Amino acid sequence: MSAAIKEMMQDIGKRARVASRAMARASSEQKNQALLHIATLVREQSAHIQKVNQLDVERSQSGGQDAAFIDRLTMTPKTIETMALGLEQIVSLEDPIGKISAFKKQASGIELGQMRVPLGVIGIIYESRPNVTIDAAALCLKSGNAVILRGGSEAIDSNTFLAKIIQDGLAAAGLPTDAVQVVTTTDRSAVGEMITMTEYIDVIVPRGGKSLIARLMAEARVPMIKHLDGICHTYIDADADIEMAITVCDNAKTQRYAPCNAMETLLVNAAVGSKVLPALCKIYQDKGVELRVDALTRKTLEDAGFKNLVDATEDDWQTEYLAPILSIKTVADIDEAMSHIERYGSKHTDAIITNNKSVSDRFLREVDSASVMVNASTRFADGFEYGLGAEIGISNDKLHARGPVGLDGLTSLKYIVIGHGEIRT
Repeated sequence: MSAAIKEMMQDIGKRARVASRAMARASSEQKNQALLHIATLVREQSAHIQKVNQLDVERSQSGGQDAAFIDRLTMTPKTIETMALGLEQIVSLEDPIGKISAFKKQASGIELGQMRVPLGVIGIIYESRPNVTIDAAALCLKSGNAVILRGGSEAIDSNTFLAKIIQDGLAAAGLPTDAVQVVTTTDRSAVGEMITMTEYIDVIVPRGGKSLIARLMAEARVPMIKHLDGICHTYIDADADIEMAITVCDNAKTQRYAPCNAMETLLVNAAVGSKVLPALCKIYQDKGVELRVDALTRKTLEDAGFKNLVDATEDDWQTEYLAPILSIKTVADIDEAMSHIERYGSKHTDAIITNNKSVSDRFLREVDSASVMVNASTRFADGFEYGLGAEIGISNDKLHARGPVGLDGLTSLKYIVIGHGEIRT
């Protein structure tokens, strides 16, 4: 790492730490004013955002990036409007900072409670998706934090322009522009410095591919909120509504292929395999989805006249495709389905399709994932869909935050004690 990169990152960290103190005392009105101003600017600058983003897209296309990568990078009028709506939804949410819960009087006379407070300075390291610049900054601002954003080199023009919009919104509300800073160098050593800056950064949130997160898990000294894989399953139970199963499982896989909450493995109870698989897999093949199947699924589909099936390997069960590829396994019952999920899942999002409440209750209790669903598409595992406004990421860890991380996940609790001169005896 060059001395210049280290000096730059240290300066960013120092300024973020100072700004975090101002953000911690900012009023809800100030924070909401900033977010609404940003939303207005995002809409007003939509055409310019797309123009700048096109520079990033063309550069990535010339560099040979695949279709899934380009999809994550591209900003359309719809994604830009979704960013603005997310900002407005965050405004409508209750400000968690300063909220006191569980306030009670102890036998000693002291009064004890817990106050929700910001984490401080949050570092976001992400790839491809420039909308993360807005989503992450908005959640950090509403929760009273400062944030350092380090996007991928492929989105440098988009991220830099969006950061300017955010800083204009902060300034309009009388808040420090250093509360949101974008690392403008594409030098990868900046990431190495960022993830060890424990004196300035309180938590790192990585948003990117498996290689990025694996690297950070190995090298980071700053605590992280993260998930490594999104190997999401849907299990079609013997008591499933077949029409519902077809609709939901089609959506879970094909609504979009690139997101981490897209279904990657379909598990089907053998009792309904011949009823659901032919109709569902015709939809998949018509949409160009490659089907990788186990022996029982192959027999069911070949009996129905299907061709162009691929034999699933051990690797398929543990692969996050993020592409039009689906692995399918026929199972005997819910126990085999849950055993498969336990062995190969990533504890991200898993769903069951069934009208049997006792079976769905077992699935909800026993499947150890951040989001567990009944009769719904895994694509709902998203901060916006959960009413969080936007998400800063999805965590499949069990400590501090789990699932889509919104405002509360970016705060901590501290005990507060109100006394009246009491002393301990």
